[in-house]
Amino acid sequence: MSFFKKIFSSEKKETLDKGLEKSKTNFFNKLSKAVAGKSKVDDEVLDNLEEILVTSDVGVNTTLKIIKRIEARVEQDKYLGTDELNKILREEIAGLLSETNSGEETEYTIPKDKKPYVLMVVGVNGVGKTTTIGKLAYQFKKQGLNVVLGAADTFRAAAIDQLQVWADRVDVPMVRQDMGSDPASVAFDALQSGVNQNADVIIIDTAGRLHNKVNLMNELTKVKRVMQKVIGDAPHDVLLVLDGSTGQNAFEQAKQFTAATEVTSLAVTKLDGTAKGGVVIGISDQFQIPVKYIGVGEGIEDLQVFNKYEFVDSFFK
Repeated sequence: MSFFKKIFSSEKKETLDKGLEKSKTNFFNKLSKAVAGKSKVDDEVLDNLEEILVTSDVGVNTTLKIIKRIEARVEQDKYLGTDELNKILREEIAGLLSETNSGEETEYTIPKDKKPYVLMVVGVNGVGKTTTIGKLAYQFKKQGLNVVLGAADTFRAAAIDQLQVWADRVDVPMVRQDMGSDPASVAFDALQSGVNQNADVIIIDTAGRLHNKVNLMNELTKVKRVMQKVIGDAPHDVLLVLDGSTGQNAFEQAKQFTAATEVTSLAVTKLDGTAKGGVVIGISDQFQIPVKYIGVGEGIEDLQVFNKYEFVDSFFK
């Protein structure tokens, strides 16, 4: 497929290649063993490939879809050499991701007709939620946009302080109240402040608790309802942050949060320190929610806009 001939930004692509190195090495070590001594893709190779995909955290349902696609190729071509398997995997996984992610974006963008653009960020504690907000604020500010942060995770003093560190680092204003304050009140103040400051983007942090889905649902629903008193169609995006290094646990978190609130996009973090990069493929497919961002390093520039072609090219390079 010609889209793999596309020339990507060399610096970003190098970071992505490096960030997926563990996942790629783990996958291809298993794949090499699976096709050893085989010249043709047969049932045994496909059975082994199925096991590899599942153990690479792609997920059972998504794995079965990929295998079915490859079986169709085998049926069509009659003879498919194992030397072609890598190329076919690239094409079929990119095709699968195409059903959820447009894949053309390489820059941080917000709709021109939404000002201020309100982004509500959800996710459990420890997944890199606050860091993701800080890096997003940095990227938007670098584009010349005015950004305001809202510290609506009021259940932990550390969450407010951590977000303040990022606000100071990126040099953007942050609206905060004391620990224990009503999160919806903070969100309301942040939106009002953003409107008054002619902000382009307002990013609202929320509490990372998942011990009780009903409470979480009620809380996030209230935050959204109160925000709509200031901006009628807010939030414009509900971004769920997931820790890619947790593999199947990230699937469970995605399941819980999508049941609790209307999640419209995903960010998958910490892919650089794990061999579980396949989780991006499974989560994107299973939840039919676009992956917008991936974290492939600790640096402030290492949160990247997810581009399916770049990702698959790096994974199967």
